[in-house]
Amino acid sequence: MAYSHTNSKGSTYYLHSNGRMFFFSKEIKEGALDAVPAGYNVVEMKTGMLVLKKVQAEAPAATTNTESAES
Repeated sequence: MAYSHTNSKGSTYYLHSNGRMFFFSKEIKEGALDAVPAGYNVVEMKTGMLVLKKVQAEAPAATTNTESAES
């Protein structure tokens, strides 16, 4: 079953891939995907258009130097 997402305007779209890119369509066509690929999230633009966005890796936490420089 194709992955579907309903935007804030109430329109349902289905996720597809043509081998080079991902796209959403209002109809299920050849190349429909069953799930969002690993490493991606669905993001809705202000216009209601849906796009896939790569999940960014979390930056390593900054380390603090706890050693004192006493002489």
